[in-house]
Amino acid sequence: MKYAIIIPDGCADEPQESLGGKTPLQAANIPHMDAVVQKGVIGAANHVPLHLPAGSAVANMSLLGFDPQQYFSGRAPLEAAAQGIELGPQDWGIRCNLVTVKNQMMTDFTADHITDEEATELLATVQQELGSDILEFIPGVSYRNLLIYRGEKSEAPFSNDTRTTPPHDLTDNSIINDFPRGPGSDLLSSLMSDSVELFEDHPVNQQRIAQGKLPATNIWLWGLGVTPKLPDFKDVYGKQGKMITAVDLLRGIATLINWDCIEVEGATGYTDTNYAGKGQSAIKALDSTDIICVHIEATDEASHEGDASAKIKALEEIDTHIVGPLLADLESRGDYRVLVSPDHPTPIRTKTHSHGIVPFAIAGSGISADGQSSYNEIQAEASALQYPNGHQVMKYFLS
Repeated sequence: MKYAIIIPDGCADEPQESLGGKTPLQAANIPHMDAVVQKGVIGAANHVPLHLPAGSAVANMSLLGFDPQQYFSGRAPLEAAAQGIELGPQDWGIRCNLVTVKNQMMTDFTADHITDEEATELLATVQQELGSDILEFIPGVSYRNLLIYRGEKSEAPFSNDTRTTPPHDLTDNSIINDFPRGPGSDLLSSLMSDSVELFEDHPVNQQRIAQGKLPATNIWLWGLGVTPKLPDFKDVYGKQGKMITAVDLLRGIATLINWDCIEVEGATGYTDTNYAGKGQSAIKALDSTDIICVHIEATDEASHEGDASAKIKALEEIDTHIVGPLLADLESRGDYRVLVSPDHPTPIRTKTHSHGIVPFAIAGSGISADGQSSYNEIQAEASALQYPNGHQVMKYFLS
């Protein structure tokens, strides 16, 4: 039996006035996702318990079959694992975004999609001026970077009561009331404030402004935590998997559950990603694994930008270049199962992640069609297949 999981990140949404009262999933031309529903079942799952942050770290952990209420300990440690950064039992990982803030408003949580090279230069400056033997700033991909606090060298001041706000939750809103709070917040806030002066006349920003781009005005620290003790996926579910993604968060979860990660040329984590490359790489990977999981960030990014047309286009690209080819290949192999599901909703209206149910569709061997016709939130809500604890969907999918 071969299994495929396709995750169009954040694609669940609300009806849009601009789309005639339809959600992006309803408005998009997605015949292959619809075919999964027609051949199998559609249901609804909640991957983010209300007391946990509505984001991809919690939601994807649940989607891959692990109860976040038991295992979630922060987002940044997952991204550290993706980079092969080992955290000791007293070390903390902290997400370090490069952002653009103007007049105390979060103008752009990606610093206008700053390049890897520019981010590396800025992080080098921060490390030189603000870093130490216990504070290590580590560049990642574009605006997504890390700060590691080495608690074994100096006891970390943070705790589970330290509260931070993801910058993508503040798009076009004031940041005044959303600086870190609780234990260790003084240190985090000080680092964020000190970075403003370091970046103001930095050559990277001078060049960006000359090119008509937004500057990275400062770092934004959030998502801190210690490394979770996730079990090996095969020990829990008896199957081996591989991950295709352009996002360190998913690479990190995959690493911690002992899945290999497949890098695809041109995979960007944005709407310009190499959809076809991901689809073809997934098909090839099925020769050497039980499960292939393809994560696509583009739909989530379109929502963060409040762009309904971009979200629909991303959905259609996923359907054409990933779901369609994978479904056809699986059917040619014999026994198979396919699961299509986002991790969490990201409404275009709010431009940020939210709690709530998402639609999932499963088809393949041993799954009887339940008579539904299309893949969208409305069909899912009407289904009898409801999973308030979304991590239980994986057991159903693999059973």
